[in-house]
Amino acid sequence: MSHEPCRVAVITGGARGIGYATADVLARDGHAVVIADIDPGAGEDAAERLRAAGRSALSVPTDVADRASVEAMVRTLLERLGRIDVLVNNAGIAGRVAPLHEVTEQEWDTLIGIDLKSVYLCCRAVLPHMLERQRGAIINVASVAGKEGNPNMAPYSTAKAGIIGLTKAVAKEVAQRGVRVNAVAPATAETDILKTLSPEAIDYMKSRIPMGRFCRVEEIAEVIAFLASDKASFVTGQTYDVSGGRCTY
Repeated sequence: MSHEPCRVAVITGGARGIGYATADVLARDGHAVVIADIDPGAGEDAAERLRAAGRSALSVPTDVADRASVEAMVRTLLERLGRIDVLVNNAGIAGRVAPLHEVTEQEWDTLIGIDLKSVYLCCRAVLPHMLERQRGAIINVASVAGKEGNPNMAPYSTAKAGIIGLTKAVAKEVAQRGVRVNAVAPATAETDILKTLSPEAIDYMKSRIPMGRFCRVEEIAEVIAFLASDKASFVTGQTYDVSGGRCTY
């Protein structure tokens, strides 16, 4: 019987939506999960729900757009748990739905910081540890918007396209050093982000999905869990669509 310590999985934006569903599935699969969310109360509530179900969970409040906060989170985890095996870069916002010429510079910078720069910061903070151990899996949550572009959502589409490019580049950097880097590109999912969008934007997104419905967060979480597992040991640099047929390339 193996006595390997429990694998540790960090999920940014893990307090709700895709992040919480991923934490739930990874905890089910035996990981000790860390909820790295900017909302301390929501993060602790999420961790407590998992612990109440008999799973191992910890909350570490983290602003993923702030380098010092990200680096402090990683230091805390390595001091307390000794390892980070899986990083799921999930935190993100949709931003205001508006044509590009109406998007303010502040809106652009805020969204790029939360949705794209955060992935760079978290990867940068975790990779030295993973490379030293010659083991690790990073899964970045992109979007079909990063492949096709959603009208009136240029900052979001740009950030998600950037995540796909970053995933491919970093995967090739570390391919022979025991670390795998992949992305998932969901179509619109049933999350709180829908509440921030106009009915027109929601109708447009649903009309683009051949299955005719939005994605359930659990469906995305299961794909992430596969990419985090040893079952995907020869999978790296990939973007797995969870799009109900919207993207087929």
